[in-house]
Amino acid sequence: MPADAAFPRNPGTPLAPDWFDRVAVNTPAADRRAATLTTRRSVKKDHQAAWLCKAITLTDLTTLAGDDTPARVQRLCAKARQPIRPDIAEGLGVQGLTVGAVCVYPTMVPHAVKALAGSGVPVASVATGFPAGLMPLPLRLAEIRWAVEHGADEIDIVITREHALLGNWSALYDEIAAMREACGAAHMKAILATGELRTLTNVYAASMVAMQAGADFIKTSTGKEEVNATLPVSLVMVRAIRDYRARTGHLVGYKPAGGIRTAKDAMAWLILMKEELGLRWMQPDLFRFGASSMLADIERQLEHHLTGRYSAAHRHPLA
Repeated sequence: MPADAAFPRNPGTPLAPDWFDRVAVNTPAADRRAATLTTRRSVKKDHQAAWLCKAITLTDLTTLAGDDTPARVQRLCAKARQPIRPDIAEGLGVQGLTVGAVCVYPTMVPHAVKALAGSGVPVASVATGFPAGLMPLPLRLAEIRWAVEHGADEIDIVITREHALLGNWSALYDEIAAMREACGAAHMKAILATGELRTLTNVYAASMVAMQAGADFIKTSTGKEEVNATLPVSLVMVRAIRDYRARTGHLVGYKPAGGIRTAKDAMAWLILMKEELGLRWMQPDLFRFGASSMLADIERQLEHHLTGRYSAAHRHPLA
């Protein structure tokens, strides 16, 4: 499939526990495989710069703070439109570079929509009682609908961790399916909060249930847990995506979030996607980083690539 080929949304399937209830993830083996990702492949010089530019296009530039204001969101959207300084872009010979999306709280969606008008950059909104998700389901569905009505193109939902921890897969499936329906045309990213699921076996099962319920993306974390995106967790989730495609033919996206801060981190996850899922999953319709501080480090590394010198951090403000 060409890298720019469109594909139908994942319609989901009926709940099929036999797809995952016999799967037991070997944690030491997952750890060993994850540890080899950055040691077996080396991307240097011009190739590394190209990969870092690709990482920018895959970034969901995010602000999810209690003191967010319209002005902060507007500044973030300006950075989304022009993620690297013009002199760096000119030196690299790149034009029209933008991030994958801007992600905000629902009440900030109208401000982001206005600030990004005409840019082609989607607006993503967290919803469903983010980050804990411990709200009655009707209220969580209403929050999704509100964000979509105000212009959100993508919705990042959070699951009820209790369902996964207790193995109540039918309740988890019904919840996610209802959220997918509430999203309408907006694409839905299902946040599994993997740091709170305790085992990689639970991570695999929750990933499969989310995809069966119609998730367009599965996402590691809210960024608010003690443990967020890790390479072993990501390995398990992308292999679940691979298994789901083998069974259904449907493509589902992946988003690691939380704790991804450096250009080196970006390279590690790009290598994971390349080796486990292939080039098709290195496009923004199937892969996103949930990160913001990472962008500043990428910009700094790109300037070093051009000049041979590392600049001060203040030369690369986030917004």
